[in-house]
Amino acid sequence: MMGAVKDEIERRLRENFTPTHLAVTDDSAKHAGHAGHDPRGESHFTVEIVSVRFVGLSRVQCQRAVNRALADLLEERVHALALKASAPA
Repeated sequence: MMGAVKDEIERRLRENFTPTHLAVTDDSAKHAGHAGHDPRGESHFTVEIVSVRFVGLSRVQCQRAVNRALADLLEERVHALALKASAPA
């Protein structure tokens, strides 16, 4: 089912962080044939998220919060996640 992992990432991030900006990009096609590429098609993602929940947190704390929300996906389905998480400017 194409898009299922991307959709689940978006759902969880919206539910956990109520972002003012969220962009999830499936970069898997760029990695076809590389180590870690999932033949099911979804393995590499870029996420940009802005949320008031990140106010007062360091960059690493923001990333850890996102990683916790996606923990099982990162373990089972997602090989690589490029992440930019920040509070509103």
